[in-house]
Order: sequence, then C-alpha cells, then structure tokens
Amino acid sequence: MRRAVLEGSAVFTTGFMKALISASSFIVILLSTALLPINAQVNVTQKNNNLSRDGLYIDAAFTPGNAANLTRDLNFIGTIVGNVHAQPLYIEGGPNGPMVVVVTASNNVYALDATDGSIIWQRNVGTPVTSGLPCGNISPFGIIGTPVADLASRALFFNAMINGATKKHFVFSLNVDTGATNPGWPVDLNAAELGFTSNVQNERGGLAIVNGILYVPFSGHFGDCGAYHGWVVGIHINNPSTVIGWATDAVGGGIWGHSGVASDGTNMFVITGNTFNTGGTWMGGEAIIRLQAGPTFSSQPTDYWAPRNWFSLDNGDVDLGGCSAILIDVPGATPSQLVLALGKDGNAYLVNRNNLGGITSPVASLPVDGVTTGQSSATYHTNQGTYFVFRTGSGGISAYKITATNPPTMIPAWSVSQNGKASPWVTTTDGTHNAIVWVVGAQGDNRLHGYDGDTGAVVYAGGGSNELMTGTRKWNSGIVARGRIYVANDNKVYKFRVPGGTPTPTPTQSKPRAAVIDFNGDGHPDWVVRNAGTRQTAIWYLNNNVFISGAYGPTLAAGWGLRSVADFNRDTHPDYALFNPVTDRTAIWYLSGPMFIGSAYGPTLPSGWELVATADFNGGGNRDYVLYKPSTRQTAIWYLNNNVFISGAYGPTLPAGWELVAAADFNGGGKPDYLLYNANTRQTAIWYMNNNFFVSGAYGPTIPVGWSLVGP
Repeated sequence: MRRAVLEGSAVFTTGFMKALISASSFIVILLSTALLPINAQVNVTQKNNNLSRDGLYIDAAFTPGNAANLTRDLNFIGTIVGNVHAQPLYIEGGPNGPMVVVVTASNNVYALDATDGSIIWQRNVGTPVTSGLPCGNISPFGIIGTPVADLASRALFFNAMINGATKKHFVFSLNVDTGATNPGWPVDLNAAELGFTSNVQNERGGLAIVNGILYVPFSGHFGDCGAYHGWVVGIHINNPSTVIGWATDAVGGGIWGHSGVASDGTNMFVITGNTFNTGGTWMGGEAIIRLQAGPTFSSQPTDYWAPRNWFSLDNGDVDLGGCSAILIDVPGATPSQLVLALGKDGNAYLVNRNNLGGITSPVASLPVDGVTTGQSSATYHTNQGTYFVFRTGSGGISAYKITATNPPTMIPAWSVSQNGKASPWVTTTDGTHNAIVWVVGAQGDNRLHGYDGDTGAVVYAGGGSNELMTGTRKWNSGIVARGRIYVANDNKVYKFRVPGGTPTPTPTQSKPRAAVIDFNGDGHPDWVVRNAGTRQTAIWYLNNNVFISGAYGPTLAAGWGLRSVADFNRDTHPDYALFNPVTDRTAIWYLSGPMFIGSAYGPTLPSGWELVATADFNGGGNRDYVLYKPSTRQTAIWYLNNNVFISGAYGPTLPAGWELVAAADFNGGGKPDYLLYNANTRQTAIWYMNNNFFVSGAYGPTIPVGWSLVGP
C-alpha cells in the first residue's frame, strides 16, 4: 500500500463501527514456520517489467532445477494475426482471470486467456501503413512499440500508425478488460500542435506512465530519411487534451532503443542517436537526456550527458542510443545511482543519473562488443555483485559486473555465443539468488535459452522439438508471471512452464507501506518515500505537514520493501524495518541520519502474514511488529525484545475492503493507533487504540486518483 492517512473529523458509519467492535478481542497466537505468501502482485504492465527498465522478474518457481526442465505448454492456443515487434503484457483481474495482452504491426490488439491462450477480446484500431513512407524497413507499420497498462484505471495505452490520405500516429487508450476505446482517445499527434510530422517518425520504444502522464518516444525510420527528430510526447492520462512534447533541436537524434523511456519515478531518461547538420554545436543528439515532468528539458548540463567525441559519432552515424537507457543502483559505489548507455561505438558508459554532467567524460567507460541498434538490456543483483547483460553486436550474450567502488568500474563477467538477435531478461527466486538470464534466439535458432547469471553456464538449452518456435523477431523479449514465460512472436504467442503444480506468484516488488518519523528533530513527523521502480529511498522533511526539504536515503536490495522507521538501536537515529515477501524475512537497517551503517536480520514471519508497521504496543521500550494477513484481514501484534520474538496476540479482523497500512499515535493518547485504507474507494481512516483495544474511529480524507503517498 503506497498511501497513508491524515486524521479526519467524520465518524465511522454504524455498520463499520460494529464490525470493528465485534472483532476487538485479542487471542494469543502461536507463530509458525514461514512459507511463501500467496497474494504477491504478478502484473507485467510495461516493457522490461519496471520503470528502471531492469528486465528483472522475481519468481520463486524459477530455481535452476525447475528452469532446466522448462517445457512449452502445448495446450496454450495463442493464435494471433500480425507481426510482433513489442513485448507482451500480463494483467490479472480480467473478466476471465489473468490475461496476456499482445499488439501487432497489423494494428491488432489481443487479450488472451493466460491459461489456455484463447481470445478474450480483440480489436483492430485501423489500417496500418504498407507504402508511401519516405523510407523504412517495417511493413505493415502499425503498432510497433510496447504498450503500457495503468491498473488503477484498467487502461491500456499504445501508439498506432494508421494509413490514410495523411499517414498519422494515434495514441490510444483501451479498457483492458473489454477492449473498448476510452473517452477522449485516441490522440492525433499531427493535430496536437506540437510541430510533429507523423510520416517521418517511427515509434519503436516502450511507453511509460509516470505520475499520471503517458510518455511516448519516437525515432526515425530505417534509412534516416526526412526531417525526423528524437521526440518524447507526454499525454495526461486523465485529460488527453493536455499534450506536451520535447524534441531534439537538430534533425535526427532518434530514440531507437526497445525499452524507450526509463524513469526513476520522477524524471524520464532517454538516449538519442546521431543528428545532422549541427556544424559542431550540440543540439540533442548522441546523448543521455533527463527530462522533467511534462516532458520538459532544462538544457542544463545536469540534465544531459554526451561523450566528448559526440560530433565524430554524429558524422559516422554511430548512435550512442543503440540500446535503451537502463537505471542501475550499485550499493556502496560512489556515485551509486547510475544510468547505462551502450553505443554502436562498442563502448559501455556509466553516468551519474543525478548529475549527468553535460559534454564530459563519463563516470566509467569500457570497450565492449558493440550492441545491435534498437535492443534493450537488463540488470540484476546477486551475492557476487551488480551486473548488466545485453546482446552483443556479434550476436552473443555478454554480462559485465559494476564494482562497488569510488568511482565504480565495469569488468567482464561472462560471455556466451548464442545464435539470434533478441534482448535478454532475468529471473531470480528472491531478488538476489538463482539469477537466470533468458533470451530468445530470435531470427536465429528460434529457441529459448537460459544462462546462470553469475557464470554464464547453460541452465536451459532450448528444449526439444516441441519447444522450437516460429516467427521470432529481433529486439523483442519475453515476460515472466506465475512460474510461466510468455513469448509473443509473429502470429503466435508461446507459453513455457516449469514442472510441478501451481507456481508461486511473482512479486515484482515488495509492497510498500506507510513510514513516518521525526528525522530532523524539529518536532514534526517526516515522510519516508520509496521509489518502486528503482528501490531508492528518500526522506521528505516536513514542518507541520508542509514540505521544507529532502534527502536521498539508501537504495534497498531487490526483493526487500520498506515497512517502517524507528530508532531500533537507540542511537537517536531512525532505522528502517524491511520485509521480503518472497522469503518472509524481516530485517533492521540501522542508519545514522539517512546513511546506512549496518543491518541485522529479524524473525521470519508465518505464512501469509506481512510486516505492516512497528510500534511499542506493550510499553516494554522495544518496537513491536504489527502484522496483517490480507487473505483473512486479520491483524496481529508480535511483541519483541531487542528484535527477538517473546509473545504475540491477535488483533481484530478488519471489515471487507479495508487494509491495515501503518501504526502511529494519532490522538496523543500514548498508544499506537491503526491507519486503515480502502483501495476501492481510496478512503482512509484512523482506528484509535488504547493498549491494543479499539476505542473509536474517524474517517480520514479520500486520496485523489493517481496519488501515492507514504506517511501521514
């Protein structure tokens, strides 16, 4: 739950009060050995799974043993019509259960049953372009870039090129459950008063939604014809009449990479290719660009980076943006928040994404086998370090390790020969263990391959005759959900599954909860903010609920979520309480100010329970765990003594639709109170407690659509 509450004045309704009171007796609980939770999110709503474009999927079913015995599900139909250049999506909660959403270059959109591959609904949004463009190598040319889904509004967004007297790019929004076009859409980009000319632009990269704005990237066509630009168009998803665009000043500078727009949750990052006729004056090409909301571009050196030899790269048609931007966090490195560029010049570049630096040397660079223009890369963490992996220009797969040093460096990790052209993605069982790099031999051997993330050793060699695919296409990548891999090819979607029974869910990230404490000692609670895409934390200092300043905190390890803050080691500095929903482990991350100084594992929770918050419930002077079980809506207190479990008690069961999201003393009664949230209505509530017994309650405000707040 990424929202929290402020105390409101309205009282609960009578029915709600009765439900709370009837559940308010406490029962002693015996806490048992943990198993995996069964309610973790598995939706794949965008290219490479996360806004950072890391390509990482956490799924406990993908052990090396299971992965080695992966087989194709021959009962999965998966029949579609059209060439597929885009990654599929996976969305749960549809009319028939989970769905795989696929788009084709014939402008067909499909929602397939994720179990048997039958068609739930299909739409054709217009005739694709097959001729009449100034150049290019894609025909038919319809939907090429990977769509993005907004789960809150159940909307699917994509760009389609539609034929006509004037060939135009249209941005669509469909109801993901029915395929119906949402009101106010599509948006005709030629008519959006941006100076955008559709017929010279190509939309290859994945779309992104950041804070209610849809971002759509554009390049040119193969052949670099016409006065195209590198464009990023922003459309407000709740008001599609609001359209803003940024473009390179010079002609050219296309955004070619398959992942398109990356984001840290606030800013957007793209990488451009070569520009034309600049006369040696940099005008947006051969660069990493950081855009602010809108999109807008400051033109300041902090918001772009280009290599010193950018002009010679321009003249040689050597695109820096051969691969999409990928955001990488390297705990212990200085700087630790990086953006990676992989260019056609055969070099990898690491740049500080908080201060790109202008035209200057990068934080680190290393000669690598040059990339194939248009692809995407992936990144992952293991106990041996932080890696990035990509398909090389010569056709293999290479992984490099980024050192946790000042400054960070890149060193070769492993490389394998692999016949094909598709982009990689990665699975781990818990965020760091059993990393497997997956890739399709697209337009090569047409098989799925898996490699050990630390060594490159073969984990899955492509299977037998049943696992041979057809219609594979370069740049593309598969997705992972509930122990399954889905690969969308021309005219066919393939489903692969691990052996055994029902797979465990795939938590793409630990579910955030509210966290609040006075960090700067001014007597006012401050917010702890977490970026789900990058796992970065930050402190938002407040004075009587008014923002005054902020500071970055440490980046969490993959798989771990921030659930509470408190001074656990009594050194006067608040510490982080973490929870891993895959392993059910808890941990304390000791801080000095916002800086990490040490850590200790806490107890493992029983099956199905989540750590929601911490507070001293029994007056023992130690923080206790507040637990919540979503499947039953049961709450519990886990009393601790110096982080060691000593006893526990059930709390009341919450009414249907309500979740426990945090605990704090809201009424000054000296006892922690419960903070509740209703995701369906976005309503908040305070449940006042006295020594763990329900006293009274009050509604808090309703959270506006599109907002995700942490802390009261």
